[in-house]
Amino acid sequence: MLLLLFATLSFPVQRLFYLMGTYAVIDLPAEEEVYRTYRYMREIERKLSSYREDSEISLINRKAGVEPVPVSPETLEVLKKAVHIYRLTWGSFDITRNDAGRAGAVQDLKIEGNRVFLKRRGVSLDLGGIGKGYAVEMAYRNTSAEWGFLGIAGDMKVWGHRRVLGVKDPLRGGIFLLMVNARDLCLSTSGNYHRRHIKVKDPQLVQLTVVFEDCTFADALATALFSMDREQRRRFLSENPGVGVLEVYRDGSFYVNGSFLTYFTSILFPEGD
Repeated sequence: MLLLLFATLSFPVQRLFYLMGTYAVIDLPAEEEVYRTYRYMREIERKLSSYREDSEISLINRKAGVEPVPVSPETLEVLKKAVHIYRLTWGSFDITRNDAGRAGAVQDLKIEGNRVFLKRRGVSLDLGGIGKGYAVEMAYRNTSAEWGFLGIAGDMKVWGHRRVLGVKDPLRGGIFLLMVNARDLCLSTSGNYHRRHIKVKDPQLVQLTVVFEDCTFADALATALFSMDREQRRRFLSENPGVGVLEVYRDGSFYVNGSFLTYFTSILFPEGD
């Protein structure tokens, strides 16, 4: 189920694929480009998924405390970005897990050249909070299409055209918000829907959507901001004014910052029952 719904007046070549444990939508002008993009995203999944024993991330995890692992440029890039976002969010975004399965072992991650090493046994990497956004962003960079739409679950990229986008209503189902993009953008949504996989400090927050120019950052920041308390989120947004955010609370109220509004030409709240 896509957490971010979407619609457009025409779909020249739109295809639905199973990717990264969920469903992906690829909408591009030419069918050949659609399947080429899908194959590229599958290759990213092959390198980054901790659920695949043959992935580079799984190999790094198996070699924890043993030896460094040489990795591809794609894996190296996403790990470096993850460390940068860890620092940017004061540790709220963390891809490392200690031997108890909890975040907080980033000090054990060592990157030198193209080699990655986890210094202690039992420490592991989990790219669940950044991998889908990174795959979307890399696929966008890899395509020559002048316009398109790429989405994996709650992470999407739209460029080169106007499109009606919708954010899921986490309380009643259906659509909470409809928007038409004013420019190229990425959207990413985080929430504890079916399992409480993100530890949150704000019990009233049920869903958070980030809009930004880069999908890797949008994905990771949605995860990080969802885990922060309200004061931390406001501080982060004041220090990073280019990040747009929509927050939905348990009582049905919501918060939208000014930056979020600049990414869209129009915003509509569908009438409720």
